[in-house]
Amino acid sequence: MLAGHPIPSRSDRRRALALLAMVPASAGAQPADPAGPRMDAGRAAWAAFQARFVAPDGRVIDTGNGGISHSEGQGWAMLLAVRADDRRGFDRLHAWTRRTLQRPRDALHAWRFRPDAAMPVDDPNNATDGDLCIAWALLEAGQRWGNAGHLAAGAAIGRDLLRLLVRPAASFGVLLPGIQGFERTDHLVVNLSYYVFPAFRLLAQAVPDAAWARLAADGLTLLRLARFGRWQLPPDWLQVARQDAALAPAAGWPARFSFDAVRVPLWLAWAGLWREPALLQAHRFWTASAPPPAWVDLETGSTAPYPALPGMVAVARLAASDGRTGPFHPSAREIVESFDYYSTMLILLSAWALQENATPPG
Repeated sequence: MLAGHPIPSRSDRRRALALLAMVPASAGAQPADPAGPRMDAGRAAWAAFQARFVAPDGRVIDTGNGGISHSEGQGWAMLLAVRADDRRGFDRLHAWTRRTLQRPRDALHAWRFRPDAAMPVDDPNNATDGDLCIAWALLEAGQRWGNAGHLAAGAAIGRDLLRLLVRPAASFGVLLPGIQGFERTDHLVVNLSYYVFPAFRLLAQAVPDAAWARLAADGLTLLRLARFGRWQLPPDWLQVARQDAALAPAAGWPARFSFDAVRVPLWLAWAGLWREPALLQAHRFWTASAPPPAWVDLETGSTAPYPALPGMVAVARLAASDGRTGPFHPSAREIVESFDYYSTMLILLSAWALQENATPPG
């Protein structure tokens, strides 16, 4: 086990709060050039994604994971539908998500649907990143199309996220990955890729509560401290001690920067946090070899014997862009012929992250 890090100082938290205050609001569902070539490419890419990965009833199919569906994929696809101004596609996605995954006693969603199982939704646990993205998409859809029902549904998810998923660890609030399964006697288990920073500001507007700013600031502080190994990267899964907030890669999971943590730079870039250490160190790791490996073990320094997925490479290009040049929407032909669900989704999300949050040149 790697040595844990100490609790953040007050100055660490003040810096995180100050940085959060400078985060630009996401351009979200209103791209700057709705008739431009990038918007046209984004719509074409979304149409190709739908044709390959979305069933007629609105279920997003994870082709690399046995054809299951999950709240994460539904939320991401809903975000893409808003950006493509595809109201009918959004409504299908939302209807299936609500009908199939909605939990009965709160506004959150079961995390997984297995189409061939006798009981397709056999685990009622939620996935916090899925709920954050569903809420983000609903709030943007409500604003774009003037739908009060979407706004109310997004706000309801936000309230329940704060009510059910935030736990104290020493002096800061920790966002659990799900309601069940991540609380231990002496520590909490966290997935830092579930801190969807571009969603926090919109949720704070819909559900006014100072807890959003504290949660975002504490998440940034965790990312600044949860840096391990030669490359000083965050692990996919992190444990946070309840008593003193000491940090270490979570017991029971490989100590890797891998398929989960790859989303940390994505969300930081989308929030305009281009100078955060977690993004800068990821860029350093990805540019150290060509092609970059799919993962690195943060304890041993060993790397995957196979290259990063195309979607991971897209996030790497986003991190390298510094908000100026980088990923473009893939062609419809590339989507149809090449990538699996996860790679395609990372490519599309990376393209929108840059399109909406690029800094002006100079």
